[in-house]
Amino acid sequence: MARGMSAMAIYDDPARVAPARIACRRHADGSLVLRSTEPLGDYARCIGEWIERWSGETPDALALAERDAAGGWRRMTWGQLRVAIGAIAQRLIDLGLPRERPIVILSDNSIDHALLMLGAMHVGLPVCPVSSAYSRLSRDHAKIRGIVDALHPSLIYAADAKVYGAAMAACAGDAIQVLGDGAEHMPGALDFARFLETRETPAVMAVFETLSGDDVAKYLLTSGSTGQPKVVPNTHRMLCANQQALAQTWRFLETEKPVIVDWLPWSHTFGGNHNLHMVLRHGGALYIDEGRPAPGLIEKTVRNLREVRPNLHFNVPRGLDMLLPLLEADLDLARDVLSRLQLVFYAAAALPAATWGRLEALAAQVREEPLWLTTSWGATETAPLVTSAHFRLDGAGCIGVPLPGTELKLVRNGEKLEMRVRGVSVFAGYRDAPALTAAAFDDEGFYRIGDAGLVVDPGDPSRGVLFDGRVSEDFKLSTGTWVSVGPLRLKLVSALSPYAADVVLTGHDRDEIGALVFPSPAASQASADEVAQRVREALSMFEQSGVGSSQMPRRVMFLTDPPDADAGEITDKGYVNQRAVLTRRADEVARMHAEAPDTRVIRVARPAPATASGRAGRDA
Repeated sequence: MARGMSAMAIYDDPARVAPARIACRRHADGSLVLRSTEPLGDYARCIGEWIERWSGETPDALALAERDAAGGWRRMTWGQLRVAIGAIAQRLIDLGLPRERPIVILSDNSIDHALLMLGAMHVGLPVCPVSSAYSRLSRDHAKIRGIVDALHPSLIYAADAKVYGAAMAACAGDAIQVLGDGAEHMPGALDFARFLETRETPAVMAVFETLSGDDVAKYLLTSGSTGQPKVVPNTHRMLCANQQALAQTWRFLETEKPVIVDWLPWSHTFGGNHNLHMVLRHGGALYIDEGRPAPGLIEKTVRNLREVRPNLHFNVPRGLDMLLPLLEADLDLARDVLSRLQLVFYAAAALPAATWGRLEALAAQVREEPLWLTTSWGATETAPLVTSAHFRLDGAGCIGVPLPGTELKLVRNGEKLEMRVRGVSVFAGYRDAPALTAAAFDDEGFYRIGDAGLVVDPGDPSRGVLFDGRVSEDFKLSTGTWVSVGPLRLKLVSALSPYAADVVLTGHDRDEIGALVFPSPAASQASADEVAQRVREALSMFEQSGVGSSQMPRRVMFLTDPPDADAGEITDKGYVNQRAVLTRRADEVARMHAEAPDTRVIRVARPAPATASGRAGRDA
C-alpha cells in the first residue's frame, strides 16, 4: 500500500503538536542560551494527583496490564489501581517507615512493582527501583550490596524469592524484606499479597495532603556510563513539571490517551519517568512488555505489539534494529504493528541513519499516512526531558528544541559546544554527595550534562540542535587530532549495515582509529569473506569521501561474544557502554592495534606519502 501524499502528518497540525518557537540569547563569550517562548503551565502538586483524577473520572478504563501465567492479560482499571494503592499506602503507614530511608525494588517491571511504587509515593515515601541485572546476573552480589548500603533502605521488595532471594539476603541488612512470591522461604520476610488486603483509613489521605513538590518521589541511579552510578533525587515537582511540558508540546495527548506496550525498565528515567508517567498523567493504558531486544525475547515484544496495536511506540535504537527484520519479513505483521501508531520515538542512544531509512521504507509500504519518527534528549538528572523534536525530521541526529520551562546553554569546551541545562525539572544535587553536586553545576546554575551539540541553523534556532556526542567519550590520536566518537560511531554502524549491531571506537593516543564491532544476527548468517568484503567497501567509502584521520577508521575487528550486561558493557536500555567495553576488552584493543595485529583484524592501510616525483609510494 503506497503512502498517500495528501495525508496530513501529526506534526503538521498545530492543534495536535505545538509549533517550535524558540528564543536565542547570545553571550559575549560566544555561548548561547535557547529557550521556548511558551511559558510552562500549571502542573500537579504530586504524582498521586494523577491517580486521584483518573480513578474518579475514568474508574473503569484500563490502566495497567501484564501477561499472566496462562499467557493472557492480567488487567487493572484506574478504579482498581486506586484501591490497591490505598491499601499499600496504609500498610506502609502501619509499618512506620521513615521518609529519609527509601524503599528499594530489586525486580523488573510488573503491576505489583507499580503498585508498591505508587503506594509509597502517595504517602511521601521515596522509592528507588534498581536494575534487576544487579541481582539476577551477579555472581557475588557485590555491586547490589554497595548500592543498597549507600541507599540505606527501610524496605526491600522483590517479585520472587527463587530469582532474587540470594541477592536480597546478601544486601538487606536491617531493612524489612517483602516478596511477591516465596516469602515463606525467607525467614522474617513479608508476603506482598497481605499488603493488598489492608483496609485504607483516612490516614492515607491525611498524609497525601501534606505532600509538596519539593518532596522526593523517587531516587534513580545513573547508568554509570561515565563512572560509578550516582543517586539522583527526583522530586514530585521535577516529574510533574516535566510531564506538563510534554503535554504542552504533544497536544494530542489531551484527547488521544496514550496506549503503549513497553519493556523499558523503570529503574531508568526513559521507562520509569517518561513513559510510565506519561500514561499516568493522561489516564492512558500501559501494557507491560515481558519481551526485550534480545534473541528469544524480541518475539514476545512482537506478539504483544501485534495484539495490542498501540498508538505510540517507544524504544532504543537496539530495540528498533531487532524489530525491523521481523517486520520487514512479514508485511502483514508490520501493518498490524504500525497501523495505529502516531509516532515511533527513540532515545537513550543515537539512531544510525540506516535504521532510520529502513523504518521509513517499511512504513511507506504498509501505511497511508506518514509515520512520525522523532526523539527527545535529557537525562536522569532532568526528569528526563530537556528537548523535543516536535516537528518533521529529515533523518536522525536532531534532538529538537528546549521544552517550556527549560533553558539550554551551549558553551565552548575544547573542540565542541558543551550543552548545559537549567529549569524546574532539573535536580538540585546528588544524594549525600556534595562534591559531586558542586562539580555538576556551573556558576549560573546550569547542570553540566556532559553532552555536546550544534545548532542546526544559527539563523533559525527553532530548527533544533544536533547531538554531537559525549564530551567525555572523545579522544585524541597520537597526532593530537581529536576524534568525535558519537557521530563517527553512527556513520560506521550505518556503513557496516546489516552486519554491525554496534561499534566501540578505539585509538586513544594511537596513530589510527580502530573499531570493535558487535556483530548483528545477519553477520552470523554470512560467511567471513562476505563480512570482510562489506567492511572493506565501507572503509573505502570513508577514504574516498576525503575525511581526515579523525574520521577514518583503519582497523576493524568483529568480536566473538556479545556485550556483557553483568560487566556493565550493555545497560538495561540496550545501549553499549563504550568506556566499560574498552576497559574490559583492553587486551583485544591492544591486539587490534599491534604492529602485527590479530588475524581477525580487517585493515585498510594508510596511503603512503607522495614521492619527489609526485607519485605515491608503494603501500606497505
